[in-house]
Amino acid sequence: MSKTEDFISKEKDFYGKIYSDIAFAIDDISDLVDKSTFKNRKYTSKQPILNKYIELLDSAAAESKSKNKGFFKNLFEDDKYINLLEGYKNDHRDELNQLEDCCQCQCLKCTAECKFDSCNRCSDRGKVAYCDHSRTNVVTYKNRVLNLVNNDTGMDDSYNVLAVVQDAVKDKRYILIENISNSERFILYYYPGIREDSYGEITNEEDFNFAAEAYDNL
Repeated sequence: MSKTEDFISKEKDFYGKIYSDIAFAIDDISDLVDKSTFKNRKYTSKQPILNKYIELLDSAAAESKSKNKGFFKNLFEDDKYINLLEGYKNDHRDELNQLEDCCQCQCLKCTAECKFDSCNRCSDRGKVAYCDHSRTNVVTYKNRVLNLVNNDTGMDDSYNVLAVVQDAVKDKRYILIENISNSERFILYYYPGIREDSYGEITNEEDFNFAAEAYDNL
C-alpha cells in the first residue's frame, strides 16, 4: 500500500464513522423534533462539508489506482493527493472538528424538549458531556482559553476552560477554569453576552457545590 493509499484508508475509517454516526442521527430524530430545534443542531448545517470530503476521498482512492484517466491525472501524482485532501481539511477544520465533537455529544440523538443552551454553547471544541434533561447540563471543552485579570497581581492570566455548568432550575451558569501557569482551578458565575461574556465571584456555597459536583461526577 502506497503512502497515499494508506492516508486515504485511515481518513475513510475515521471520517467514515463520523459520517455514519451523523447520518444515522439525522435519520433517527428528524421526524421527532420540531424544525427549529433540528436546524439548530450544528451537525445538520455542517454535514454537507463532511459529505464533500467523503466524496473527495472516494475520488482520490479511485483515481490513485488508475492514473490513466480522471481529473487528478494531470494535476496530482503520488502523495499530491494528500496535499489536496489536507488542503480541504484545513479550509474546513472548524466544521470537521465540530462534527467530530457532535458524535460524542449528548445532544446527538436527543429528542427531549431542551431547557438548556445546547448547541449555542458548543464553541471551541465544546460538547455536552452530561445532561439530565431537567436541571443539570455540563459542556466540556478541548481548547477553549480564557484571559482574565488576576485580582492579586493585576496582570492578565490565561486559563483553560474545563466546563460550563448550567442550572436550568435557578437559571444560572457557572464556568470552571484552570490557570495554565500553575494549574489552580476556579469556579465563577458565567454571564454570556451578545458582544462579550462576563464573570462573577461565587459567594454562595450551595451554588459553588452544585457546579463542582456536576463537573466531578463526569
